[in-house]
Amino acid sequence: MDLYTHKVQYYETDRMGITHHSNYVRWMEEARMDLLDRMGWSYSRLEASGVGSPVLAVNCRYKHATTYGDTVSIQVRVQEFNGVRLTLWYEMKNTANGELVLEGTTEHCFLGKDMRPVRLKKMLPEFYEKLCGECRK
Repeated sequence: MDLYTHKVQYYETDRMGITHHSNYVRWMEEARMDLLDRMGWSYSRLEASGVGSPVLAVNCRYKHATTYGDTVSIQVRVQEFNGVRLTLWYEMKNTANGELVLEGTTEHCFLGKDMRPVRLKKMLPEFYEKLCGECRK
């Protein structure tokens, strides 16, 4: 299992000294981009192929706070993929103590340059198969 790690930066914290909640969504994006890179389909490759993948929904369940200097490991996996919509699942843990920090999901679709939905099976069959393979893991 490949994990993405992020070290909490000082500017990511608030006056209370804890990580501001909005940063976890950014880290989800970092982990998502890392997953795509590991699959051989970087976001720039997708865009060059004429496909974009906007976020349709974000769901976060915050479990424990993190603070400046903490390192967070992020597991991301394909939870569901039906050829048009993709749901990714995330789990974040504090690497120092293994404490669960966040569980969440993001939902995505795939659009062509005309901003209309595309069917990946037809347009990018290799990427489609990669996502299907990740879903079976």
